[in-house]
Amino acid sequence: MERIILTHWNTSTGPEPIIQYPPDKSFPPKDFFLKIWAKHELNKENSIIEFVPEDSETCYLSIVQKFEGEIYFLILVYNQKMMIEDIIKESPEILGLISKNLIELINTNKITRTISEAFNTIRNYSKLDEEENLINFFQDRIKSTILQILRKGVISKSVLTNILKHDYGFSTVNIDLILISFLHENLVVKKNVPGSKECYFLIKDLSCTRIPPKKLPTDQIEESSLKKYGESLKNYYFDYYNVSEFENKTIIQTVLFNKDVFHLIKMLREKILSVNDCLTILNNKEELFTELLDKKFIYEVKGFVYLFSDVRFIKFNPYYIIEKLVERYQNQDISLNEYIAHLKLLSMQIEEPFSINYEIV
Repeated sequence: MERIILTHWNTSTGPEPIIQYPPDKSFPPKDFFLKIWAKHELNKENSIIEFVPEDSETCYLSIVQKFEGEIYFLILVYNQKMMIEDIIKESPEILGLISKNLIELINTNKITRTISEAFNTIRNYSKLDEEENLINFFQDRIKSTILQILRKGVISKSVLTNILKHDYGFSTVNIDLILISFLHENLVVKKNVPGSKECYFLIKDLSCTRIPPKKLPTDQIEESSLKKYGESLKNYYFDYYNVSEFENKTIIQTVLFNKDVFHLIKMLREKILSVNDCLTILNNKEELFTELLDKKFIYEVKGFVYLFSDVRFIKFNPYYIIEKLVERYQNQDISLNEYIAHLKLLSMQIEEPFSINYEIV
């Protein structure tokens, strides 16, 4: 995406562009906005319209919104070759949420920061693969904090905002934009319940674990070395305990907090690498390479490196929340309606006894 433009429609004078991001270019001419408005007038049943000028590779997507009796439209400018269609087709409600959020902040000091956050949210929606999206829940301090809060059960947007502000010092957080990633990954459900507006319910939790490589490199290693490699894998994973707090911290701090290490893990899934290639990926940090060997993430034989521990994300049903919901309801921290609503969402996921209730990404 090239840029994002927020425009007000003045019933007397016509279009009035308010702000754009990035801010380095001039606003388009007035007749451009008039053409956008004309398309909205011809498609009043749709809040989102697309405008593609003739002989141009630039496309424009406009989302119309009303706020306090005034009409605004948010315009996304992008090249036809860009994959912005994913967010249009899969989650048009997200565009509506982003535009609504921006318009409500027009007359505040948060608008400049919010429009840049909106731009990056839309641009990165399809750009990152699922693993790169999920790793942000561990790397991003605000997202990690929100996930910890959601693990206690249902919470309203207003209460969540206050907790982030007063308990963690996140006073300028744009909660709607941050929670888009939670909705996109189907970790939470947002709904109103009687007596409570905009409640968020955790329906899938997120963790990470080691798993052994899918197959041994039988045609790429000597038989004696292959046997030793296979025995090492078997001995390590026979005693492996993946739910310990220490192991969880080891994975997060060693792999997920280091983009170079995670990139190396992904490369080794596909092929073996030389020690020199690995050091290049790790920016020639020999001590880091040694640490990965010691912590059993990689395995080295005669100058070549093999994957010893792949790192994968796990989405699982958070049934542990039920006990917390009971306690919070008894302590009058949540209402009966909030309590029942989250119980229903969790019970809908319960299938046959002993069925698999997790997904390895």
